Amino acid sequence: MSVQISACGPGSEALLAALHARCFSECWNEAEMAGLLASPGVSALVIEEEGEPAGLALIRVVLDEAELLTLGVLPDRRARGHGLALLAATETAARKAGAARLFLEVSHVNAPAAGLYQRAGYVQVGERKRYYRDGADARVLARDL
Repeated sequence: MSVQISACGPGSEALLAALHARCFSECWNEAEMAGLLASPGVSALVIEEEGEPAGLALIRVVLDEAELLTLGVLPDRRARGHGLALLAATETAARKAGAARLFLEVSHVNAPAAGLYQRAGYVQVGERKRYYRDGADARVLARDL
């Protein structure tokens, strides 16, 4: 299995929005992706399996802190290590951009993602009540880079 992770920027809004829509029920559209990509400190990564897009990640770096804005793997490509590979690549990108710590939010009902982040060494540092549109709470996790 050939897997490759590459950075993408402005001009990749359609691809990122399409991937996000296939990964999440509440997704970001092309205009929202374009706005994010135009924001200072935001970068995007796409993972490909056998030349086909299989997932995405977006991060924002401000000074010495980074935030994982989203990370998703297509449902039919999950449980192959792509999430962990994307997470590691975002950590590397954040470190290169000067971040010393990475933060993220994960829904308390998203056990697979929470497990991924726990395996990667993230610890809970806070909670946001009713953070998601469905009313779910978010666990705020962080890891020193």
